[in-house]
Amino acid sequence: MTDYMVFVVLGALAVLILTELVAATLPVLIVIATVPPEEREGLAKLLAACDSSRRLRLWPALRLAVRARRAEARRARRAATPDVPT
Repeated sequence: MTDYMVFVVLGALAVLILTELVAATLPVLIVIATVPPEEREGLAKLLAACDSSRRLRLWPALRLAVRARRAEARRARRAATPDVPT
């Protein structure tokens, strides 16, 4: 009976560790796979500015980065279009 409990506890511990590893690496892998290489440095700087804690909270920082990128694109579009008098 004791051997069975040890295996159950070790199995639960292994599942917990694997879940934490996947939760820590999956967002980073998604960013690496979806962000073009020429934009990664800018994104890294923006993420560092958005979240300077020891443990990076990637999703909130990415949301802020997306907002900043959309605002930058909006400003660039406004600057590129000539003013049309109404």
